[in-house]
Amino acid sequence: MKVFKGLAVAGLAIAISSSMALVSCNGSSSTSTTDSTSATTNSDDNTILGAGSSFDNPLFSKMFSEYNKTNGLKVNYQSIGSGGGILQLTNKTVDFGASDAPLNGKQDSALSAPVVHIPVTAGAVVIGYNLPEMKDTLMLTPSVLADIFLGKITKWNDAKIAAINKGVKLPATGIIIAHRSDGSGTTNIFTTYLSKVSEEWSTKVGKGSSINWPVGLGGKGNEGVAGSIKQTPGTIGYIELAYAMQNNMAFAKVQNKSGKFITPSIASVTAAADIQIPADGKVSLTNTDAADGYPISGFSWVLIYKEQKYNNRSMDRASKMVKLIWWATHEGQQYSSALNYAPLSPAAVSVGEAILKSATYDGKPILQ
Repeated sequence: MKVFKGLAVAGLAIAISSSMALVSCNGSSSTSTTDSTSATTNSDDNTILGAGSSFDNPLFSKMFSEYNKTNGLKVNYQSIGSGGGILQLTNKTVDFGASDAPLNGKQDSALSAPVVHIPVTAGAVVIGYNLPEMKDTLMLTPSVLADIFLGKITKWNDAKIAAINKGVKLPATGIIIAHRSDGSGTTNIFTTYLSKVSEEWSTKVGKGSSINWPVGLGGKGNEGVAGSIKQTPGTIGYIELAYAMQNNMAFAKVQNKSGKFITPSIASVTAAADIQIPADGKVSLTNTDAADGYPISGFSWVLIYKEQKYNNRSMDRASKMVKLIWWATHEGQQYSSALNYAPLSPAAVSVGEAILKSATYDGKPILQ
């Protein structure tokens, strides 16, 4: 059995003890009580470690389960948020990270070697809400949505919300904001969108994976925010579409740049993602120009070190991981639609192929 040397065991222990969903060979999600020793020393070259985006977790659960059935490779994926995944990749305690936001300058500078971004899926960040007596689908404009999360609109029957939702009986209850407490690519997508559509948000709050929220209560992961919305009437928050669908939650139609109120769906995310993809794979889909595109859409990326010979990693381990990612961006895309993710466009797949082919082991390409 070959084991990573020099792993930051303490960091992994903290991550694993924090009620994380682990994706194993059967693809199930559970709360782990495994300590750092067993989580690392039981990992041989047939077990790949990943961590990061909770946005991706429902899709990864299915993908990695199916891959195990045909290839025998086990994947232990920790749904701890994009920020946590980037940190563990930086510390080289996992084989790959997953993030809904590209690395920023500070994160890049903390790396010991170049990391590449491979687009793996696209999805919608939806505005979930809990209004038990409301039977109509809530509609929101960009300005009203920004004012809600700025704390300027505090009642559900506010005149600005009522003007958009004509004829809808809105409750007089207060609005409770739910947001992420952890470093999150989902937060980055949402706040990047708000920064594009609201000058006040852009100047007072800004965008990023972790920000100082004007109002609201924090929850860990998409799971935590979805739970907060479900548990407390009057709550509104942002979550990935798959979590809203799986939890039978109501979510809003959001007005896009063309003036249409768009329901988040596979079709509307696909429309938003129908753009030119740069060679490095890093691009934002928010506030799309597409007439039928959902405006709060985003790519998610798998992050790996371009040079895979580090920490006494074997060529076999590096090869298995790269082949896993190749499969996820090709055959694995067949599982996207059923879980409310948009399959990658041919352009995104092509860019991902070129990036994966640039990965090396001891300076030589891994994929031949």
